[in-house]
Amino acid sequence: MIYIRNAFIRSPYDPRVPGRREAKTRVTDTGAAPSNTTTSYVTHNSRESSMQEQKQGNPAVVGLAGFGLTTLVLQFHNVGWMGIGPVIWLGLIFGGLAQMIAGLQEKSTGNNFGYCAFTAYGAFWISLALLLMGNHFNIYVSSKTDIGWFLVAWTLFTAILWIGSMRIHGALATTFTLLLIGFVLLDLAHFGYPELTVVAGYELMVTALAAWYIMAHLIFADVFGRDVLPVGRPWIKA
Repeated sequence: MIYIRNAFIRSPYDPRVPGRREAKTRVTDTGAAPSNTTTSYVTHNSRESSMQEQKQGNPAVVGLAGFGLTTLVLQFHNVGWMGIGPVIWLGLIFGGLAQMIAGLQEKSTGNNFGYCAFTAYGAFWISLALLLMGNHFNIYVSSKTDIGWFLVAWTLFTAILWIGSMRIHGALATTFTLLLIGFVLLDLAHFGYPELTVVAGYELMVTALAAWYIMAHLIFADVFGRDVLPVGRPWIKA
């Protein structure tokens, strides 16, 4: 539970990072090798230990970057500042593919929250981009109501992660609260209140910036070697 709570705030300097803990254990195992071990064996294991201690990146920084940037650009479209073209390509590549890869990398760290969130929202962006392209090319056309129900399903999914985010830290809980509100506004916009699309646009811009705040927290903690941007305490304690 402690690991999950700190998953989004860990840095490469954090000794609680699983990869580093595992590496330390293996170094100890290597040191316990039999006394008659040959020099080449020791050299080989020293190199292996060095490789195991190599600094690992945090996939969350890419996931948060793709989520935030694609969300921000979509809202530029929703409030009428730009067309839909850039949203399609960002949705397929940065918001979709890159975020999904980050989610799959979270899997190897044992972080189920990041694994689920980044992989799922990566799939969201890819499916949304394909849905919009399908409408444009008259393939499996989705009505406004169809898209509304698509968003309702994602609203329910987000509500589950929103509860989990409150156990991690305040910045993530704030981000998911804003995201959930944005989905609800978009739901209402697709079922009789179209004027709420613009309201959701501005609200989700703030959501995107909140996600980038957490990204900046992780990057700055890495490059400065200390916590520069605080993320606050969990809203729900054990």
